[in-house]
Order: sequence, then C-alpha cells, then structure tokens
Amino acid sequence: MDEYVILVDGNDNPIGKEEKVKCHLPDGKLHRAFTALIYNKDGKLLLTQRSDSKMLWPGDWDGTVASHPRESESYVSSAERRIPEEIGITCEMNYVNKFEYHVPYKDIGSENEVCGTLMGVINDFDESCLIKDEISEIRWITPNELKTELENNRDIYCPWMVVALYFLDDCESDTKEKFNSLISDWTTDDLKSTYENAIKHYIPQDNWRLVK
Repeated sequence: MDEYVILVDGNDNPIGKEEKVKCHLPDGKLHRAFTALIYNKDGKLLLTQRSDSKMLWPGDWDGTVASHPRESESYVSSAERRIPEEIGITCEMNYVNKFEYHVPYKDIGSENEVCGTLMGVINDFDESCLIKDEISEIRWITPNELKTELENNRDIYCPWMVVALYFLDDCESDTKEKFNSLISDWTTDDLKSTYENAIKHYIPQDNWRLVK
C-alpha cells in the first residue's frame, strides 16, 4: 500500500498530500516531517543507525527517530506514535521548533522538508526492543564525542539531525525552561560552530532555515 505524506508551503501550511516515494526523488516536493531527540539522565543523546534497506542515507547515524506526521497528528503525537514502532519504548516528547531544509542524496533522491524537532528524556533503554527493519544499531553519545566525530567523520551522520541540534536552543519557552541545562550543554558556541560547518558540507546553497 502506498504511503502518503503531507505537502506544505514554506510556512508549514498543508497544501495537499503525495506519495512518500515521489516526495523523496531528487527534486523532492516540500513535505512535513519530524526528528525526535531522546536523551538519558546523564545528558547523552540516543543515536540510531538507519537500516541498510533505507532508500536514503542507509547505514548512516541519525537522531533517535525521524519520520512523517499523518494528517490527523501534531508533531508531538506523531513522534509519540512512531517511537514505539521503531525503538520499542515510550517517551513523553516536547516540541522544540521546526526548520526547512533541502539536501540531495547522491543521484538517488533528496530530503525536502519542513521538519519539527521534538525532545525528551528517558531513564533507561532495552536494546532488545529495537525494530530491526527500521534501525540496525543504537549508541549513546556525549556532546564532545559528537563534536569530534563531526569534525573527523561527518559523512556518517544524517544532515537533518545536525540541523536540529544547531537550532536546539531557539525553542519553545516551556521546553527551554524544562530542559535548559541539557539544551545549553548541546549548544555551546564551539558545538554550534561544528554543527554549522557540517551543515554547510551537507547542504548546498544554504538551503536550510528556521521556520517561525
């Protein structure tokens, strides 16, 4: 059965729907997506390695979960639905912000999305819950570890995760108040400089921006 995603304009207003595959062709249509970032109580970010069967960025490391809202869903509800389907756990998610970006993947396809960022914190994680059709492996990473990897091996990471981290401190006031220390740890000046350099490598012509 064909899977559809929500087409949007640059302000995230819905303007229709289209088959998911068609939206991910090289000139992909702008559509709605989300990226969910889950941390543990020590402030480490849960990364997931995309399945080798994925059409785009197979085998690369991503934030915790990335997917697409359905027509009846908010960003938060879509993330809270999809997280158990991919990593087998539940987590209360909090809306951060949304951004637009368009990035090609080789000559195979592209991501052209208005992407909502969500964040949450869990106490523990059971790897046996992973849904292997979606995700190959997981790992926990600190801000400094990610900084080093983005400086030395950035091509193993998904671009949208890095954009989400770059904009993490420009977020909803309730979310910032709740996670102020965590957000600060992940958005130091040095880290944001590293994120920005990686993004400029991934995304041509500065095709990324925060959507207000």
